[in-house]
Amino acid sequence: MDQPTVGILHPGSMGAAVAACAATNAAEVLWCETGRSPASVERASRFGLTPVATLAELLDRSDIVISLCPPAAAEDLARDVAGHRFAGVYVEANAINPERVQRIADLLELNATVADGGVVGSPPVHGKTPTLYLSGPVGATVRIEALFAGTAVRTAVLGTKVGKASALKLAYASFQKTSRVLVALAVGIAREHGVDQELIEVASKRTDSYLSEPQYVAKTAARAWRWGPELEEAADALEAASLPPEMLRAAASTLARWNDAKDSELTLTDALDRLVQP
Repeated sequence: MDQPTVGILHPGSMGAAVAACAATNAAEVLWCETGRSPASVERASRFGLTPVATLAELLDRSDIVISLCPPAAAEDLARDVAGHRFAGVYVEANAINPERVQRIADLLELNATVADGGVVGSPPVHGKTPTLYLSGPVGATVRIEALFAGTAVRTAVLGTKVGKASALKLAYASFQKTSRVLVALAVGIAREHGVDQELIEVASKRTDSYLSEPQYVAKTAARAWRWGPELEEAADALEAASLPPEMLRAAASTLARWNDAKDSELTLTDALDRLVQP
Protein backbone atom coordinates (compact mmCIF):
# COMPACT_ATOMS: atom_id res chain seq x y z
CA MET A 1 0.00 0.00 0.00
CA ASP A 2 1.35 3.44 -0.95
CA GLN A 3 2.28 5.76 1.90
CA PRO A 4 -0.57 8.23 2.43
CA THR A 5 -0.36 11.90 3.19
CA VAL A 6 -1.98 12.60 6.55
CA GLY A 7 -3.54 15.77 7.95
CA ILE A 8 -3.94 16.32 11.69
CA LEU A 9 -6.67 18.57 13.10
CA HIS A 10 -5.18 19.85 15.43
CA PRO A 11 -1.81 19.18 17.06
CA GLY A 12 -2.59 19.37 20.76
CA SER A 13 -0.59 17.25 23.22
CA MET A 14 -2.36 14.08 22.09
CA GLY A 15 -2.85 15.03 18.43
CA ALA A 16 0.76 16.01 17.81
CA ALA A 17 2.14 12.85 19.39
CA VAL A 18 -0.31 10.63 17.51
CA ALA A 19 0.52 12.44 14.27
CA ALA A 20 4.24 11.90 14.87
CA CYS A 21 3.57 8.16 15.14
CA ALA A 22 1.58 8.26 11.91
CA ALA A 23 4.58 9.84 10.22
CA THR A 24 6.37 6.48 10.47
CA ASN A 25 4.17 5.05 7.71
CA ALA A 26 3.06 8.26 5.97
CA ALA A 27 4.58 10.20 3.12
CA GLU A 28 4.01 13.40 5.07
CA VAL A 29 1.95 14.67 8.02
CA LEU A 30 0.41 18.11 7.55
CA TRP A 31 -1.15 20.59 9.92
CA CYS A 32 -2.76 24.00 9.36
CA GLU A 33 -0.90 26.73 11.24
CA THR A 34 -3.34 29.58 10.54
CA GLY A 35 -4.97 30.82 13.71
CA ARG A 36 -3.13 28.41 15.99
CA SER A 37 -1.29 29.43 19.16
CA PRO A 38 2.49 29.78 19.53
CA ALA A 39 2.37 26.66 21.72
CA SER A 40 0.79 24.70 18.84
CA VAL A 41 3.44 25.98 16.43
CA GLU A 42 6.22 24.93 18.79
CA ARG A 43 4.64 21.53 19.42
CA ALA A 44 4.08 20.79 15.74
CA SER A 45 7.65 21.77 14.93
CA ARG A 46 9.01 19.60 17.74
CA PHE A 47 7.11 16.58 16.43
CA GLY A 48 8.24 17.19 12.85
CA LEU A 49 4.86 18.04 11.32
CA THR A 50 4.69 19.99 8.04
CA PRO A 51 2.82 23.32 8.22
CA VAL A 52 0.40 24.47 5.52
CA ALA A 53 -1.28 27.85 5.27
CA THR A 54 -4.94 26.85 4.92
CA LEU A 55 -7.37 24.08 5.77
CA ALA A 56 -8.18 23.83 2.05
CA GLU A 57 -4.55 23.03 1.22
CA LEU A 58 -4.38 20.43 3.99
CA LEU A 59 -7.53 18.72 2.74
CA ASP A 60 -6.51 18.86 -0.91
CA ARG A 61 -3.19 17.16 -0.16
CA SER A 62 -4.32 14.64 2.47
CA ASP A 63 -5.50 11.07 1.92
CA ILE A 64 -6.32 10.60 5.61
CA VAL A 65 -7.39 13.30 8.08
CA ILE A 66 -7.35 12.70 11.82
CA SER A 67 -9.55 14.96 13.94
CA LEU A 68 -8.34 15.32 17.55
CA CYS A 69 -9.70 18.53 19.06
CA PRO A 70 -11.70 19.69 22.10
CA PRO A 71 -15.07 17.86 22.04
CA ALA A 72 -17.15 21.01 21.64
CA ALA A 73 -15.41 21.84 18.34
CA ALA A 74 -15.75 18.42 16.70
CA GLU A 75 -18.90 19.03 14.65
CA ASP A 76 -17.94 22.53 13.54
CA LEU A 77 -14.60 21.20 12.39
CA ALA A 78 -16.26 18.34 10.50
CA ARG A 79 -18.65 20.84 8.92
CA ASP A 80 -15.68 22.87 7.66
CA VAL A 81 -14.13 19.72 6.23
CA ALA A 82 -17.39 18.75 4.55
CA GLY A 83 -17.61 22.21 3.02
CA HIS A 84 -14.30 21.57 1.25
CA ARG A 85 -15.63 18.23 -0.09
CA PHE A 86 -12.78 16.22 1.39
CA ALA A 87 -12.84 12.81 -0.29
CA GLY A 88 -10.44 10.70 1.78
CA VAL A 89 -10.66 8.86 5.09
CA TYR A 90 -11.76 11.04 8.02
CA VAL A 91 -10.87 9.66 11.45
CA GLU A 92 -13.25 11.15 14.02
CA ALA A 93 -11.07 10.52 17.08
CA ASN A 94 -12.55 13.03 19.51
CA ALA A 95 -14.09 12.18 22.87
CA ILE A 96 -17.70 12.65 21.77
CA ASN A 97 -20.80 10.55 22.16
CA PRO A 98 -21.92 8.05 19.48
CA GLU A 99 -24.86 10.17 18.34
CA ARG A 100 -22.54 13.05 17.48
CA VAL A 101 -20.19 10.70 15.66
CA GLN A 102 -23.10 9.53 13.52
CA ARG A 103 -24.05 13.14 12.76
CA ILE A 104 -20.48 13.78 11.63
CA ALA A 105 -20.54 10.65 9.48
CA ASP A 106 -23.77 11.90 7.90
CA LEU A 107 -22.18 15.31 7.25
CA LEU A 108 -19.26 13.79 5.38
CA GLU A 109 -20.81 10.76 3.72
CA LEU A 110 -21.23 12.29 0.25
CA ASN A 111 -17.47 12.45 -0.31
CA ALA A 112 -15.44 11.05 2.58
CA THR A 113 -15.31 7.74 4.44
CA VAL A 114 -15.62 8.20 8.21
CA ALA A 115 -13.87 5.94 10.71
CA ASP A 116 -14.87 6.28 14.36
CA GLY A 117 -11.88 6.43 16.72
CA GLY A 118 -11.23 6.67 20.43
CA VAL A 119 -7.79 7.01 22.02
CA VAL A 120 -7.48 5.33 25.41
CA GLY A 121 -4.29 6.08 27.31
CA SER A 122 -1.70 8.84 27.54
CA PRO A 123 -0.03 10.52 24.53
CA PRO A 124 2.51 8.19 22.88
CA VAL A 125 5.68 9.74 24.29
CA HIS A 126 8.24 8.58 26.86
CA GLY A 127 7.36 4.92 26.38
CA LYS A 128 3.58 5.35 26.61
CA THR A 129 1.54 3.14 24.27
CA PRO A 130 -2.10 4.26 23.98
CA THR A 131 -4.64 2.26 22.00
CA LEU A 132 -6.63 3.78 19.16
CA TYR A 133 -9.90 1.88 19.07
CA LEU A 134 -11.59 1.95 15.67
CA SER A 135 -14.97 1.15 14.19
CA GLY A 136 -16.43 1.79 10.78
CA PRO A 137 -16.05 0.63 7.18
CA VAL A 138 -13.48 -2.13 6.77
CA GLY A 139 -11.52 -0.34 4.07
CA ALA A 140 -11.04 2.69 6.31
CA THR A 141 -10.08 0.81 9.47
CA VAL A 142 -7.57 -1.33 7.53
CA ARG A 143 -5.87 1.82 6.28
CA ILE A 144 -5.67 3.28 9.79
CA GLU A 145 -4.24 0.03 11.17
CA ALA A 146 -1.56 0.13 8.48
CA LEU A 147 -0.82 3.77 9.24
CA PHE A 148 0.05 2.99 12.88
CA ALA A 149 1.64 -0.44 12.37
CA GLY A 150 4.91 -0.74 14.29
CA THR A 151 4.39 2.51 16.22
CA ALA A 152 3.65 3.38 19.84
CA VAL A 153 -0.04 3.78 18.94
CA ARG A 154 -1.70 0.39 19.09
CA THR A 155 -4.91 -0.16 17.16
CA ALA A 156 -7.92 -2.37 17.84
CA VAL A 157 -10.94 -2.68 15.55
CA LEU A 158 -14.31 -3.12 17.27
CA GLY A 159 -16.46 -3.69 14.21
CA THR A 160 -17.99 -1.88 11.27
CA LYS A 161 -20.58 0.21 13.12
CA VAL A 162 -19.68 3.87 13.57
CA GLY A 163 -20.09 4.80 17.25
CA LYS A 164 -18.63 1.70 18.90
CA ALA A 165 -15.17 3.20 19.38
CA SER A 166 -16.55 6.42 20.82
CA ALA A 167 -18.85 4.48 23.13
CA LEU A 168 -15.91 2.53 24.52
CA LYS A 169 -13.85 5.69 24.97
CA LEU A 170 -16.64 7.46 26.86
CA ALA A 171 -17.46 4.41 28.97
CA TYR A 172 -13.84 4.22 30.11
CA ALA A 173 -13.50 7.99 30.51
CA SER A 174 -16.65 8.20 32.62
CA PHE A 175 -15.13 5.84 35.18
CA GLN A 176 -11.53 7.03 35.07
CA LYS A 177 -12.14 10.75 35.15
CA THR A 178 -15.00 10.68 37.64
CA SER A 179 -12.85 8.53 39.94
CA ARG A 180 -10.12 11.17 39.87
CA VAL A 181 -12.66 13.88 40.72
CA LEU A 182 -13.90 11.82 43.66
CA VAL A 183 -10.30 11.58 44.92
CA ALA A 184 -10.06 15.37 44.91
CA LEU A 185 -13.31 15.71 46.83
CA ALA A 186 -12.37 13.00 49.34
CA VAL A 187 -8.97 14.58 50.01
CA GLY A 188 -10.61 17.99 50.23
CA ILE A 189 -13.01 16.81 52.93
CA ALA A 190 -10.19 15.12 54.84
CA ARG A 191 -7.97 18.20 54.61
CA GLU A 192 -10.75 20.40 56.00
CA HIS A 193 -10.74 18.23 59.13
CA GLY A 194 -7.00 17.71 59.33
CA VAL A 195 -7.03 14.00 58.48
CA ASP A 196 -5.77 14.06 54.89
CA GLN A 197 -2.55 12.20 55.68
CA GLU A 198 -4.49 9.57 57.57
CA LEU A 199 -6.81 9.16 54.58
CA ILE A 200 -3.84 8.62 52.28
CA GLU A 201 -2.38 6.10 54.73
CA VAL A 202 -5.65 4.15 54.77
CA ALA A 203 -5.86 4.22 50.98
CA SER A 204 -2.21 3.18 50.55
CA LYS A 205 -3.10 -0.22 52.00
CA ARG A 206 -5.21 -0.77 48.88
CA THR A 207 -2.90 -0.65 45.88
CA ASP A 208 -5.84 -0.54 43.47
CA SER A 209 -7.29 2.64 44.96
CA TYR A 210 -6.99 6.02 43.23
CA LEU A 211 -7.03 7.49 46.73
CA SER A 212 -3.50 6.17 47.15
CA GLU A 213 -2.41 8.59 44.40
CA PRO A 214 -3.51 12.02 45.69
CA GLN A 215 -0.67 13.66 43.77
CA TYR A 216 -2.67 13.00 40.63
CA VAL A 217 -5.26 15.57 41.74
CA ALA A 218 -2.98 18.35 40.46
CA LYS A 219 -2.73 16.65 37.06
CA THR A 220 -6.50 16.29 37.03
CA ALA A 221 -6.86 20.04 37.62
CA ALA A 222 -4.52 20.85 34.73
CA ARG A 223 -6.55 18.63 32.41
CA ALA A 224 -9.99 19.67 33.64
CA TRP A 225 -10.63 21.94 30.65
CA ARG A 226 -10.57 18.81 28.44
CA TRP A 227 -11.98 16.25 30.85
CA GLY A 228 -15.10 18.23 31.78
CA PRO A 229 -16.48 18.34 28.22
CA GLU A 230 -15.68 14.63 27.82
CA LEU A 231 -17.80 13.84 30.88
CA GLU A 232 -20.63 15.98 29.50
CA GLU A 233 -20.44 13.89 26.33
CA ALA A 234 -20.51 10.72 28.42
CA ALA A 235 -23.50 12.08 30.36
CA ASP A 236 -25.31 12.68 27.06
CA ALA A 237 -24.58 9.08 26.08
CA LEU A 238 -25.98 7.84 29.40
CA GLU A 239 -29.11 9.93 28.93
CA ALA A 240 -29.56 8.57 25.40
CA ALA A 241 -29.41 5.06 26.87
CA SER A 242 -32.03 5.97 29.52
CA LEU A 243 -29.35 5.78 32.23
CA PRO A 244 -28.94 8.46 34.92
CA PRO A 245 -26.46 11.17 33.81
CA GLU A 246 -26.43 13.24 37.00
CA MET A 247 -23.22 11.81 38.51
CA LEU A 248 -21.16 12.61 35.42
CA ARG A 249 -22.70 16.07 35.08
CA ALA A 250 -21.81 16.78 38.70
CA ALA A 251 -18.23 15.61 38.09
CA ALA A 252 -18.05 17.87 35.02
CA SER A 253 -19.31 20.77 37.12
CA THR A 254 -16.56 20.09 39.65
CA LEU A 255 -13.94 19.99 36.90
CA ALA A 256 -15.19 23.36 35.63
CA ARG A 257 -13.84 24.96 38.81
CA TRP A 258 -10.37 24.13 37.47
CA ASN A 259 -10.87 25.55 33.98
CA ASP A 260 -8.45 28.41 34.64
CA ALA A 261 -5.71 25.91 35.53
CA LYS A 262 -5.37 24.77 31.91
CA ASP A 263 -2.10 22.84 31.47
CA SER A 264 -0.66 24.46 34.62
CA GLU A 265 1.95 23.02 36.96
CA LEU A 266 0.11 22.90 40.29
CA THR A 267 0.72 21.40 43.69
CA LEU A 268 -1.91 19.30 45.43
CA THR A 269 -2.58 22.24 47.77
CA ASP A 270 -3.03 24.64 44.83
CA ALA A 271 -5.47 22.28 43.14
CA LEU A 272 -7.56 21.74 46.26
CA ASP A 273 -7.61 25.47 47.03
CA ARG A 274 -9.04 26.17 43.57
CA LEU A 275 -11.94 23.81 44.26
CA VAL A 276 -13.05 25.93 47.21
CA GLN A 277 -15.42 28.74 46.29
CA PRO A 278 -15.80 31.69 48.69
